[in-house]
Amino acid sequence: MRAPKTYLRAALIAGVLATVAVPATVAVPATMAVADAETVPAKAAANMSPLVNVAASLPKVSASQLLKIAESQVGVSENSSGGGTKFHEWYMNSPRAKETVARDGGSVAAYANAPWCDMFVSWVGEQAGLRPVFGWDAYTVQHAKWFKDNHRWGNTAEPGAVVFFNWNGGKDIYGVEHVGLVIKDNGDGTIKTVEGNTGNGKVEIRTRPMSQVAGFGYPVYTA
Repeated sequence: MRAPKTYLRAALIAGVLATVAVPATVAVPATMAVADAETVPAKAAANMSPLVNVAASLPKVSASQLLKIAESQVGVSENSSGGGTKFHEWYMNSPRAKETVARDGGSVAAYANAPWCDMFVSWVGEQAGLRPVFGWDAYTVQHAKWFKDNHRWGNTAEPGAVVFFNWNGGKDIYGVEHVGLVIKDNGDGTIKTVEGNTGNGKVEIRTRPMSQVAGFGYPVYTA
């Protein structure tokens, strides 16, 4: 979900991303190479993202391996205050928490009972060893924007993609309200996902209509 209002004073991140060449040692799955598909040809998109170079030094991890980590957390539940999960604790103890407080306002302590869907997704990326090409945040809008800024944003559901939702069907990144991970495209206008902070405040497997998807972020998988 979106972070509480305390965190909504997010500063826009400025910067120009350089075009880099794809190292011969990194295999980028064709389906995950499409970034910002509406404006960038697929072949060019893979070359545009600086994350491809970063991936060369990371462990060999596939989308299926990452999804196993995510699905192993199904059933983890928040406490009566809406927090208290391992994902909250991890995020609050990470350097990223101080960075996002500096960006959005509030305090690290306020994350203790904050909406945690993106903390869950970020934790999964960290556990898989892919954080530099996966991103990490507690604010879904900024995480979505990170993927788009890195030319890893599109509208195709692929296993292991980070899926960003807008319950009203909007496609504007600034309307993103929730985030999860795609397990598969069901082929009937819905996707199977694994999400944190869903249902009754748990990690659950869900089926979602594509009409509620604002877009997808594509991590650079290395295997």
